[in-house]
Amino acid sequence: MAERYYTVSWDQLHRDSKALAWRLVERGPFHGIVAITRGGLIPAAIVARELEARLIETVSVVTYNEEQRGQPAVVKPPAAAIAGAGEGWLIVDDLVDTGTTARVVRALLPKAHFATVYAKPKGRPLVDTFVTEVSQDTWILFPWDTEAQFVAPIARSGQR
Repeated sequence: MAERYYTVSWDQLHRDSKALAWRLVERGPFHGIVAITRGGLIPAAIVARELEARLIETVSVVTYNEEQRGQPAVVKPPAAAIAGAGEGWLIVDDLVDTGTTARVVRALLPKAHFATVYAKPKGRPLVDTFVTEVSQDTWILFPWDTEAQFVAPIARSGQR
């Protein structure tokens, strides 16, 4: 498990997703967006709004839960209507970590433009555009996975 935690608020996720759209606007227009579920759904909605994209598809790859990692499994492929290996399409996810999910989706849509809000060093080479890089040992806590609660000061927790 990661040694550090980086908590992302709803406001920050919105700002960072909008920053991603700023980086992508010059690369479009795109035929549509493929959101990687579940984490990519909210960033994809924000990017779609900013790029005025109306066609949104999803792909679902299950690789892990909070307890363990497993072999990646595509549980919902993108629609068959996405022809040409994804050419002209935009893939959006919240994060590229080790690249396990990104490799699977890249194999499905190798010509699509791949964008994430956050990127870690191991997965960064697999995406075309991202906003913020975090260290590999950082666990990002997204707003849909957290609740507000007291946290002890860093000095008291032994992390220095």
